[in-house]
Amino acid sequence: MSEAVLTIDGIDPLELYGENNVKINLLKKAYQDVQITSRGNQIKLKGDKKSMEEVKSKLEIMVRMIEQKKEFSTQVVEDILASDHAHDNKISPHSSGGVIVYGKNGAPIKAKTKNQKMLVECSEENDIVFAIGPAGTGKTYTAVALAIRALKAKLVKKIILTRPAVEAGEHLGFLPGDMKDKVDPYLRPLYDALDDMIPAEKLNFFITNRVIEVAPLAFMRGRTLDHAFIILDEAQNCTTTQLKMFLTRIGPNAKAIITGDLSQIDLPGYQKSGLRKALDILKPIDGIGQLFLTAEDVVRHRLVKEIIRSYDMADEAEEAERIRQRELREAEKEANKENNQQDNTKTD
Repeated sequence: MSEAVLTIDGIDPLELYGENNVKINLLKKAYQDVQITSRGNQIKLKGDKKSMEEVKSKLEIMVRMIEQKKEFSTQVVEDILASDHAHDNKISPHSSGGVIVYGKNGAPIKAKTKNQKMLVECSEENDIVFAIGPAGTGKTYTAVALAIRALKAKLVKKIILTRPAVEAGEHLGFLPGDMKDKVDPYLRPLYDALDDMIPAEKLNFFITNRVIEVAPLAFMRGRTLDHAFIILDEAQNCTTTQLKMFLTRIGPNAKAIITGDLSQIDLPGYQKSGLRKALDILKPIDGIGQLFLTAEDVVRHRLVKEIIRSYDMADEAEEAERIRQRELREAEKEANKENNQQDNTKTD
């Protein structure tokens, strides 16, 4: 049993502990084998030496983030505590990654995780990028920020945002209104990202003048999309034909980001997603990048990360059971085959 006392200097302890000690309590919950007592600017640790060193390391990361005026919410604390290497997934203070674009009221929009930063870099190095990952990892949001940055820098003349109009396991039936009214519900997530980054009046001007175009994938057929930044969202709901159609629309001086989540395919059972095939056959092509985000990149509610992990574990268990059942059936067939051969030998 070891003891240590840490003195927190240069920051307000309340920032570290959180309101009603919510942040320091997360640390206590993660390391229940270490007694953590906080009072003023001192934290007393008592427990196994190895665990104490881990707690000390986490505290140093937290203090450093506060000193550098970085975002330090309870979500960030949970990311730091998520695994031994969770803090490596955050962008280091010396990273070249910074603000992608300034949103409404001058709010800076940044890549929040290492993989999001890699998405920014991958888009700079390639004309077409596949960004694949589970819900809440910031794929679409980061892509929209990159598109707006390119538009502001006059690298492109327009932004085109599209996604397949596929219902998520529901049948909505007839929708009232004109064509725009009918397709807008499917495109709402793209509008939400735009609303976060561009003031309403300016966004309306851009949409009215077709500088920013939000449209279902079916409307892309026959077009040549040049001098544009194009985002195809929810690409896991594209068939192979649709995805090929989209990729062959890309014209000169254009960039494209294709986002998708292979764990959430909403196509009817008889249709296969074209995204997995595209990832396989296009991987060798120079100028096409692929980036895979994970549950560690989730920036939504803290429970989303745990939900994704639970579903992944359940899927793995189901796949293992399917393999086991298949092996049992094959073994049973072999046994029956041998028995039949023996019976035939006895008959002869």
